[in-house]
Amino acid sequence: MASNSIHMLFVSSFSLCFPNSSRFQLSKLSPQFKPLNSIPLSGRKHCNIVRFPRERTRTRATIDDVETDQLSSTPIVENEKAKKDVEESVKVLKDAAKTRKVAAEEVLSALSILEKAKVDPSGFFETLGGNKSPGRTWMLIFTAEKKLKGGRYFPLTAVQRFDATAKRIENGVYLGPIGQLTFEGRLSWKKRILAFVFENIRVKLGPFQPLQISLGKKEDREPDNKDPFFIWFYVDEEIAVARGRSGGTAFWCRCRRVNN
Repeated sequence: MASNSIHMLFVSSFSLCFPNSSRFQLSKLSPQFKPLNSIPLSGRKHCNIVRFPRERTRTRATIDDVETDQLSSTPIVENEKAKKDVEESVKVLKDAAKTRKVAAEEVLSALSILEKAKVDPSGFFETLGGNKSPGRTWMLIFTAEKKLKGGRYFPLTAVQRFDATAKRIENGVYLGPIGQLTFEGRLSWKKRILAFVFENIRVKLGPFQPLQISLGKKEDREPDNKDPFFIWFYVDEEIAVARGRSGGTAFWCRCRRVNN
């Protein structure tokens, strides 16, 4: 599992702080409690499928394994078949988030369609992070390898909080009464790219008070594509799909805020 999820935000948190974290075998762990109760998945469709004059963003060489076309702010959903493919793919992912019983091959196919669709990202950031602090929380559901060669449902309860107002990010792994591990820092948004830098780690074991450790990364600058980042391909009120800098893809579902 470590090779699959190293691209994801959860494992990125560990790799930023612990260079040898790739040895951590997630496959040997099982969730200590059931995932958070996610917001009910309704039948509404939020595909944001519109057409605009074509524009491209300029990318730097530091963006690894990402094609320039995938940073375009313009969707290419131009016909009824393409729109239907996007809608069906969104439904597959929402079913997968709700049941965790959709076959991995179907999930990977849906992710591939959404990556190629270039849905209009103009509302993504506010949908991810809300319009007031402390923002919104999203549970990691499924992680895929580079180029979508394989993937699986994430075995632990990992929740990300994005705060669009305060430009903050929090990434947590929750193990019920055993404890929790969270990373907190700042983020930036440009087009469909969310870059981030973690500043603090918070560790909580059982009933004891949490211990906070500074990572010494509080320089006054905005995160950019030299830092860890995600490129978002689809976001609505229920699910979100993104690719990490290393090439892995994941999807999340909206969930309730975790009580620390």
